[in-house]
Amino acid sequence: MSILVVPDPHAKPGVSTRRFDWLGKLIYDLRPKTVVCMGDFADMESLCSYDRGKRGFEGRRYKNDIAVARDALERTTRHFRWHKKKRPRLVMLEGNHEHRIHSAVEAEAILEGTIGFEDLGYADAGWEVVPYRGSTPGILNIDGIAFAHFFTSGIMGRAISGEHPAYQIISKKHITCCSAHSHVRDWCERHNANRERLQAFVAGCYLDPTQEESYAGEANTMWWRGVLHLKDYRTGDFEWISMERIRRAYG
Repeated sequence: MSILVVPDPHAKPGVSTRRFDWLGKLIYDLRPKTVVCMGDFADMESLCSYDRGKRGFEGRRYKNDIAVARDALERTTRHFRWHKKKRPRLVMLEGNHEHRIHSAVEAEAILEGTIGFEDLGYADAGWEVVPYRGSTPGILNIDGIAFAHFFTSGIMGRAISGEHPAYQIISKKHITCCSAHSHVRDWCERHNANRERLQAFVAGCYLDPTQEESYAGEANTMWWRGVLHLKDYRTGDFEWISMERIRRAYG
């Protein structure tokens, strides 16, 4: 088993897409069996409802969000797509930022048929898409690991978080699992009564080294940037690969 986990890349206008070239080269060199993007590949800031009407919102355009996301996909896949036998399985989880497209159409029915999730081009680029299920992220199981943009708890479907999010997730889901969403990095390991190793990974984010989000303020310093390589989680063999290490190798 070899799974490369790519957390929350947030491709957006005004931010360099160089990290997607680096990612494509890393995938080619590592040759993982599967690549899982944890969601929020596209930022879709033009559909953000939190700061609509504020000065910072001015100038955002849907077509620009789509163009950047498609460029990022092209930069990622062009390094290995030519060799079908060595091409990994590509899985794209729908994150809450991509889900903004569905939310916009739900809020304004006049947009139906004008904009849509397919505009992002994920399926056209060869990615299997795991969509939202209702108002919460979909869950995909690969080789005994549950992957979701974030996991929920309780009937209200709120994201599991807290001071130790990986511990919170594993204590509620009781299965080896991997999430992202919060942009922080965390890991927890426990064993069940059957002597099975259970692990939970919160995978950080894959933002550009210079990218900071104004809404986050000091929380930007808490975020971990890079990817997670699950070589064989059953034996505890995994590796965190930092953005700085990727930049030095491919930048």
